[in-house]
Amino acid sequence: MGKHQKHAKLKLRDNDNFAPNEIAFVGTKCDIISNLVHQVSEKLRNYKLSYFDASHSKDVENLAIETFTFHYKGTLNSSANYEVNKFNQRVQFSQYDFVFINGNHYQGAKQILILDKDKKASVLKRLDQLNNIQFVIKLTDDVEFFDFLVEKNPQVKNLHCYSITEIDKISKHIENLIKEKIAPIQGLVLAGGKSVRMGTDKGMLNFYGKNQRDVAIELLEKNNLKTFLSVRSVQEIKIEHKITDKFVGLGPFGAICSAFQENPDVAWLVIATDLPFVNDEVIQLLLKHRNPSKAATTIKGKDKQFPEPLITIWEPKSYTLLLNYLAQGYSCPRKVLINSDVEIVEVDDSLIRNINTPEEFKAAHKEIND
Repeated sequence: MGKHQKHAKLKLRDNDNFAPNEIAFVGTKCDIISNLVHQVSEKLRNYKLSYFDASHSKDVENLAIETFTFHYKGTLNSSANYEVNKFNQRVQFSQYDFVFINGNHYQGAKQILILDKDKKASVLKRLDQLNNIQFVIKLTDDVEFFDFLVEKNPQVKNLHCYSITEIDKISKHIENLIKEKIAPIQGLVLAGGKSVRMGTDKGMLNFYGKNQRDVAIELLEKNNLKTFLSVRSVQEIKIEHKITDKFVGLGPFGAICSAFQENPDVAWLVIATDLPFVNDEVIQLLLKHRNPSKAATTIKGKDKQFPEPLITIWEPKSYTLLLNYLAQGYSCPRKVLINSDVEIVEVDDSLIRNINTPEEFKAAHKEIND
């Protein structure tokens, strides 16, 4: 008899210890680490960055009330009681491209070793934590690799080595680490709607000599995207790459969440089947302007007030946002976009017209085929 599985087996997101992408600075004093982090952060302003550190205060406040004070521009200053817990931190850091960690206090999945001749004992103490060193920084020109370090990891001397003053080079190396973990994109064609107003499956409508479901799939595959069809469980559609709704009864919102449950480590370019005027130019424009630092990159009509959630690249970080909105009782993907940090790409309104009724279908079919 096989081992009993108590809980549903879900695909875990590819997280580091505390965040999707993190690095710990190890080997020198905390103030040097903090100063270096802030200098590098200034060079990498295009990314969402965070710093994970520990207080050196001996007194720990047991606050009766947690305070959240916002500057009038929206910047938060908070005093709250939190214990370090990797699951909570992964939620806390889910929206960041990169998290810097003070390795004197917490272990990062990746490390930057700072060689400081006065901190030999500190490095020896944390030798087992230095299991994925990305590069080395010398605090002074005369500092040498410690013998025990080379004995433990002979390859360390072959790593890139920078001076502490080479902020541009250090920043560029870290930027490359950020870029390495940018999620690939897969396509998701939404074909699970009930098409109540149309009276027939909108995915089966024929505008271009074949059903619109296949047209949308081919449009994404033409742009080198592995593409899946999003369907409800009652739809008997024989296709290799399909994702059946697991968030039932939530429409497109549930379809997007179901795709992330299938694979939380990719960005999903979502397109609905009721958008026959979306062409290759629109898809390429969306891909060109993709901003992985944002929760999503979305299309908006130039004369429209709100973005179109069903022609959008949803980044992996948006999955947490979607579930947070669901927990509040909202299942509107447009509401998530409107209230989140997203990249907006504007196009002519005529390219993103929804076709929802038989009358609209007849008019659109005539326009396309005349």
